[in-house]
Amino acid sequence: MVEVTADPTASGPTDPDRRKPSLGEQEAALDAHASLIDTDTDISAAEAIRIMGRTAALLKLFWGRFLVNFTLRLGAQLPGVLLPWPVKIVIDHVVLGEPIANATGYPAFMRPLLGALQGSTPVEILIWLTVIFAILVVLIGGFAPDARDTTEAYLEEGHDTATRQENLTHGGQSFAGGVWGYCEFKIQTRLTQSVNHLLRSQLFEKIKSLPMTTLDDQRIGDSVYRVMYDTPSVNKIFFEIVFIPVLCITLFVSAMLTTWSAYPDTPEIMYFAAALFPAYMIATTPFGRMIRRRHQASRAAGTVVTSTIEEGMDNVLAVQSLGGNKKEKERFGSDSKESFKRYRGTVLIEVIVYNLFGGLMERLMYAAVIVFVTTKVIEGTMSPGDYGALLFYFSWMRGLSMVLAQFWIFMQQHIAGMRRVYALMDLPMEVDMGSDTLPPITQGVSFRGAGLVYPDGRRALGDIDLEARIGQIVAFVGPTGAGKTSLAYLIPRYHVATEGTVLIDGHDVRDLTMESLREQVTYVFQETQLFSDSILDNIRYGKPDASQQEVERVARIAGVHDFIASLPEGYHTKLGTTSAKLSVGQKQRISIARGLLRESRILILDEPTSALDPETEQYLVQALHEAAKDRLVIIIAHRLSTIAHADQIVFLEDGRVLEQGSGDELMALEKGHYRNFVELQTASMKTT
Repeated sequence: MVEVTADPTASGPTDPDRRKPSLGEQEAALDAHASLIDTDTDISAAEAIRIMGRTAALLKLFWGRFLVNFTLRLGAQLPGVLLPWPVKIVIDHVVLGEPIANATGYPAFMRPLLGALQGSTPVEILIWLTVIFAILVVLIGGFAPDARDTTEAYLEEGHDTATRQENLTHGGQSFAGGVWGYCEFKIQTRLTQSVNHLLRSQLFEKIKSLPMTTLDDQRIGDSVYRVMYDTPSVNKIFFEIVFIPVLCITLFVSAMLTTWSAYPDTPEIMYFAAALFPAYMIATTPFGRMIRRRHQASRAAGTVVTSTIEEGMDNVLAVQSLGGNKKEKERFGSDSKESFKRYRGTVLIEVIVYNLFGGLMERLMYAAVIVFVTTKVIEGTMSPGDYGALLFYFSWMRGLSMVLAQFWIFMQQHIAGMRRVYALMDLPMEVDMGSDTLPPITQGVSFRGAGLVYPDGRRALGDIDLEARIGQIVAFVGPTGAGKTSLAYLIPRYHVATEGTVLIDGHDVRDLTMESLREQVTYVFQETQLFSDSILDNIRYGKPDASQQEVERVARIAGVHDFIASLPEGYHTKLGTTSAKLSVGQKQRISIARGLLRESRILILDEPTSALDPETEQYLVQALHEAAKDRLVIIIAHRLSTIAHADQIVFLEDGRVLEQGSGDELMALEKGHYRNFVELQTASMKTT
């Protein structure tokens, strides 16, 4: 495990010059531990703006539902326009008993109601207001000056980044209650899930399309974390990039006009509220990069925890057999502790920004407004009802001004998540290098001076020249690390030759579409990959329309039919619960059957008999000779019994073809490499 707090320059625990890494160094080490392919994690302000714009572009895919949701969100603010004035009516004309005919300090839209209430007694006014309030409660919920009646269905959240993402994935809310709030909640919930599902699906598809050389450097846990816990950030940017600026400005202007209409001689309230915006922006904007860094570190730490879980479960047999339970417990505990520590870092910076800077200014401004309005009431230029109405409207405008000012800071935590999503989305995928469609293969594969150098500069293959024809079984043989698998990977273009050419029926594989190439090349990997479906569906994964009879035929060839038939549910047995109970050989035979079923013209088997008993191996080899009558079968193997009867044996060492020919031809070479390889194996078997 990489220790994120370790100093790589330290010579040992007793080194007097050893220093604690800086916060930046710790975060850089954490990023490198989380992912080997995404290390450029520092986000500039310009890049943050580009991420917001790229995310906002998703609006065009959902503009209809978004417009409906926006309209409902705007309508949910209706209580903020109406609520203070019935309160003022109650205070001034019910409690204090002032005639409505003498009413002052009301906006223009309240005059029709005031006209209708003229001549009413205080009790009648109270009854009419109660009826109006009852209707509004049913429509938009019950409101109070210091509380909002919201509609939401959020789950309880943990105190780390990952567990807080579930509400972003599935949550919806409305600032209103009642019928209005329910409708908005339903629409927003469906829209939230649709947006997140789209991005998740795109990211998942992109990860599957990455080249193998890239996937080799990408931890599975990191990919899972990005798909599950980083993509929900899209919802906050998607909604709030329009909702916050447009709604805040619209509502602030409407509140300002309402206040101006009711109190044209008291513009100071609007000035106080508006002054919060630039003051807060100046105080908090410099913290944007710091917030992005803290949230990136929190997500990287969460990625490490997810990877630790995945690796521990994937290697549970090795952990148990080697007595590593305590070590894995400590590793997980250390990573989990680091994750919570990094999340606490995000909380700390947000407390400083929102509360220390923003909260202090907000409270000072609120205190100044209370003093100002109270003085007006004491002087008699305003009524007690005006006091409540003005403080309500100031609080409303103050909140809108603060939300708008906090918009940039609020976006930073979600920009950190979206950067991690786009970092994978923007990686070069395994794309079609050509546009030619490969016709049915009739001849075979040719290598002409083919070579392969990995992106890190390591040479895997060099100067490969060989022919492999339809109707043959060709065996790639050689010591471990000789380049056998790398050579086979060049055929379906899992790797692309960096030198020379690989030809199929004279077509350069680089000129072919990936779909047409891989339709005719089936690769059965050494590491058996089975899905949590039935055995039937596993075998016909590459040919979903295959019949039961076809599946049973290839299962017999692979020597696994009798075992499957002995299971209580036969071919319909689900491997989700039984896979762990299958032997390695049984899994391998199911995988071979799956490869045979596709009936592709080129079949590549990587160590197909490594887990088979001698009897099953001989049965499979005979079946492969039968299958090779109308296809090219390439076997990567070490066992002599598997390769001895191959039509052509290709012996590799250090990435080069040293010998090729039939088994008898190569054994006839007195100092041949293949002969020496066979003699070493034979001697080893005699010794054992």
